[in-house]
Amino acid sequence: MAIINEVIKQKPGYKLHIVNTGKYKTNTFVWKMKAPLQKETVTKRSLFPYVLQSNTKNYPSTTVLRSYLDDLYGASLFVDLSKKGEYHIITFTLEIANEKFLTDPAPLLEKGMGLLAEVLFDPNASEDSFDASTVNNEKRTLKQRIQSSRDDKMRYSANRLVEEMCKNEPYALDPNGELEEIDAITPESLYQYYQQALLEDELDFYVIGDVQEGEVETAADKLFKLQDRTPQISSETAKKEINEVNEVIERQDIKQGKLNIGYRTNIVYGDSKYYALQMFNGIFGGFSHSKLFINVREKASLAYYASARIESHKGLLMVMSGIENKNYDQAVTIIKEQMEAMKKGDFTEDEISQTKAVIRNQMLETIDIARGLVEILYHGVVSGVPVQMDEWLEKTDAITHSEIVEAAQEIELDTIYFLTGMEGQ
Repeated sequence: MAIINEVIKQKPGYKLHIVNTGKYKTNTFVWKMKAPLQKETVTKRSLFPYVLQSNTKNYPSTTVLRSYLDDLYGASLFVDLSKKGEYHIITFTLEIANEKFLTDPAPLLEKGMGLLAEVLFDPNASEDSFDASTVNNEKRTLKQRIQSSRDDKMRYSANRLVEEMCKNEPYALDPNGELEEIDAITPESLYQYYQQALLEDELDFYVIGDVQEGEVETAADKLFKLQDRTPQISSETAKKEINEVNEVIERQDIKQGKLNIGYRTNIVYGDSKYYALQMFNGIFGGFSHSKLFINVREKASLAYYASARIESHKGLLMVMSGIENKNYDQAVTIIKEQMEAMKKGDFTEDEISQTKAVIRNQMLETIDIARGLVEILYHGVVSGVPVQMDEWLEKTDAITHSEIVEAAQEIELDTIYFLTGMEGQ
C-alpha cells in the first residue's frame, strides 16, 4: 500500500500539514483547534465556531456566504466539535473542487483557502463584539442541538455513562457545551473568548488533495498570519483507582432500557499495547462477528443492539446495548461473561483473522474520504506519537493471540449505567 506522504511545516502560531495525493477529485482544507476541556470554556467553545461559520465581514449573512460557496463550484463548509482524551477539538472543514478537473481553470485552491481564512480571522464583528443577531440565532440552535441529544436516548445514555464514570475528570464534559450556560453568553464575552482561543489553542491546518507543496505554502503564508505562541496543555489526570464498581440506575418514561457499561482499558493511543487493544475490541464487541453481538443479541435474544467501542486517548471501553427493562440482570451477566472469556483467551485464530480483515477494510474505507484521513493523522497530534498508516496496518496484522490476552488483563470494570422505565419502581 502506498505510504501517505504527510509534510508538516511549523509556521508562526500553527502547523501546516500538506498531503499531496491524486486519490481525491476535491481539495480539502481542515483547520483544527485543540484546548483542554474545561467547564468554564466548554460552552463558549461549542458556540463560537458556529457563529464564525454563519457569516463573515465580507459575507455578512448566511445567505450571502452560502451563495458565494455555490459560486465556488458548490464548495462546502462545516464545523464539528469533539473530544479526544482531555481535549476539546474544534474542526472547520472546507471542501472545494480541484481546478485540474474543471474546464474553467479558476484558481480555486487559493480562493478556497482565502475563504476559510476569512471565516476564521475576519468575522462579522465590530469593535469587540460579534454581530448580536448571529450570536442569538446560534445560541438558539445550540440549545436545540443539546436538547435533541438528550431526547435521543441512545446518545443520552452513552453521555450519562461517561458523566458517571468520569466524575471530577474533564472528560465528563459534553463537547457540545452545557445548556444552563448558554443564556449568560453575550456577543462581547464570546468575541473575547474567540480571540483568547486563537492565542492559546494548538492550531493545525491540513491541506489534502492533488496539490503542489510550494503553491500551498505560498498561499498559507499570505493568508494565515499568526503570532508564535505556546498552546495550553491539559494537565494529566492521575490513573483512577477503582475500589468498587459504580452502579447507576436512572428511570424515565421509556419503553426500551439502555444498558451502558464502562471499563478503563489503561491503554491509550501511542502505547505499545494499543494495537492489541483494538483487536480485543473487534473480537469482543466492535463488529457484527463479535462476542457481544452473537451472544447477547443473537443467541440470548436479549438486546436490540449490542456493541462496544474504545476511546483511544482517554483509555475507556464502552459497551452499549438496548434491552427489555426486565432483562437487566441477565444482560449484565452475559456481558461480564464475554469479558471473562476474552481475558482467558477463549477466542479462535479464525476470529483473529476475521477481525484483522475488518479493521483493515475499515481503515481503508476511512481514508477513502479526505476528512477520514485527517482524523487518522490527527491522532498523532493529540497523542504526540505520529504513526504512519502503513505502520498501523502492519502492527495490527502482526498481533498475536497472546498479545490480545495480555491487553485484556489491563481492562477493569468501572461503571454500569442503566436507563430504565418507570414500571416496578
